[in-house]
Amino acid sequence: MKNDLSWMLDSALEIPGALHAVLVSADGLLMARTKDLGRDSADTVAAAMSGVQSLSRSLGFFVDGEHMQWRQTLVEFDGGWVFLISAGEGAYLAVSAAPEIDMADITFRMQQLVGQLGKELATSPREDIGHRS
Repeated sequence: MKNDLSWMLDSALEIPGALHAVLVSADGLLMARTKDLGRDSADTVAAAMSGVQSLSRSLGFFVDGEHMQWRQTLVEFDGGWVFLISAGEGAYLAVSAAPEIDMADITFRMQQLVGQLGKELATSPREDIGHRS
């Protein structure tokens, strides 16, 4: 991972009812996680979210017989939700939430995060360019 992006993901948890967030590569590797989610759990979520997005993308034809571009997957459980969206080329953002989450608020925050993450993912880490020997 180029930069530690976990601090950016933590802002998703400012929405009441948001529980955890992970940034995942298309091949299922964990790129970043919110501080309250353990590494082992985050790795498991990353692998699963890679599969979820792959399955979701393959169903675009089911909408109207044409290949439609995937935008978001929403999974509902008895005790809450999982939101999954594209976070740029080869990356996905997943957020888990309690049942009472305001869906408009969390999806808006996720879109904001994707904009910020896109800039961070596209920027290569700086080297010590200001220091001269």
